Formats: sequence, C-alpha cells, structure tokens
Amino acid sequence: MKEVLKELKAKLKGEFLDIAQVRNNRIYIKVELDKAPKVVEYLFFKYKCRLCTATGIDTREGIEIIYHLARDDKNMLINVKTLVPYPKLEIDSIGKKIPAFLWIEREISEMLGVNFKGHPDLRRLLLAESFPKGKYPLRKDFKHSDVTEKDYERLSK
Repeated sequence: MKEVLKELKAKLKGEFLDIAQVRNNRIYIKVELDKAPKVVEYLFFKYKCRLCTATGIDTREGIEIIYHLARDDKNMLINVKTLVPYPKLEIDSIGKKIPAFLWIEREISEMLGVNFKGHPDLRRLLLAESFPKGKYPLRKDFKHSDVTEKDYERLSK
C-alpha cells in the first residue's frame, strides 16, 4: 500500500491538497473543487479504478462531496474529497465523461442542491414531482414544516 501511495503522490503531484493512507486498504485524497473531476477521471481511466458511489455531506462551509472508488486487484478503496462552497453550489459533472456517475450526481443534486455543470439530465430521481423546487431534504437548513404530505405525492400516473 505504501508503494501505491507513493505512486499516486507522484502521478497526481500538484493536483491534491492532501493525500493520506487512513487504513490498511484506504486512501483519502483531498482536492480543490476545480481539480476533483480531473483526479477522479485519472483514477477511473488511467489507474483502473471503478466507481463505488459518491456521497454528499452538508457542512457549515458547503457541501462536501466524496467520490468513492475501488481498485479491486489491489483490494483498495480511494476516496476523493472536495468542498463545493456556499453560496454557489456548482461543480463540473464527471458523468458527462463517465456515465456511471450520472445517477449519483442526479441524486446529490436533488437531495443537496448541488448543480453539476454539464450534466445532461438533472431532472428528479427520488423526490415526487410535487415536492417544492429549491427545497433539499438532506441540507441542514431543510425544515419539514416547509413541506406537506401532499408534497411527497406523485402527481403523474
């Protein structure tokens, strides 16, 4: 694993803020917002990782997005973390180059309000069509009192 860490440091030199081995089989790479797509694309296309998923967390500063990738032949997980700062929650879509990311970007957009620039289809995925626009259920500022039971019902049949 130390060889992998050394190799990634050399290949991604200048592209990350921090890189560390946090467990025997897990590496965290922290990157600036504009570097995240490039680093994830490198890991996917050149380093032969596959997408596990991506997650978003509402922090005080913005939405932290973590791209979870696996390199199965090395039994290793690599997490790429970036912060999409408030108030402009925008990041370039990785899905426009790697379609496997399209659905999870839609989910993060819908639930946390992040705009994935260049994404071809950010329509709703999980919420009812009647759910109020501009309300994001996984954000800290979301209030259940802002929606009603009817907002959770699908209008189309």
